Amino acid sequence: MAVTRTALVAGASGLVGGHLLDLLLEDAGYAAVTALVRHELPRAHRKLGQRLVDFDRLADGGDLPRADDVFCCLGTTMKRAGSADAFRKVDFTYVERLARLAWQHRARQFLLVSSLGADPRSRVFYNRVKGEVEEAVRKLPFDAVHIFRPSLLLGHRRESRPAERLAMLAGGALGFLLVGPLARYRPIPARTVAAAMLRVAKEAARGVHVYESDRIRALARMTASQ
Repeated sequence: MAVTRTALVAGASGLVGGHLLDLLLEDAGYAAVTALVRHELPRAHRKLGQRLVDFDRLADGGDLPRADDVFCCLGTTMKRAGSADAFRKVDFTYVERLARLAWQHRARQFLLVSSLGADPRSRVFYNRVKGEVEEAVRKLPFDAVHIFRPSLLLGHRRESRPAERLAMLAGGALGFLLVGPLARYRPIPARTVAAAMLRVAKEAARGVHVYESDRIRALARMTASQ
């Protein structure tokens, strides 16, 4: 891969996005990395550019630099969003706008963090929104679209999520029971997802690809063994 490759990360202050930003900055295959952020991140690196954006006004395109690979790690929760409409704005509208602008700015690949269970026909609102945004992104004529559907993410969050923490503990204790087809339901470290995203981006396989947790783990292991 040419060292002139460039990346853009939306959601770099989040759990997966933070790890992904670290990995991209360490990787010699990327000459420049731009983080789209609401507030400046407390870090500096010779390859890092930070672009402050108002995601509500992203549609004008003025804040989006061109990049070969666009990584979208945007997302919220129903509790944090406060309403179904606010959740949909972040997890559908922001993501769809970013994808459309990335294509207009001639990005080659769009890599999206979605969720296990994403389905545009789901009766579960969260899963339905995730499925709908996947469907919207798939329609854009990128060289490649890569969709990652992790199960419950493991890692340190700045905000407290008691219910999620309880689920993590239960999942960790009972993870050994989740084998075969159930392996995709095991909680997965956010850094593992980030490592798999970077590997997939560098392989640059054309077309639309979907990776669930078991496949994400396998990709990350392949990277670690090299």
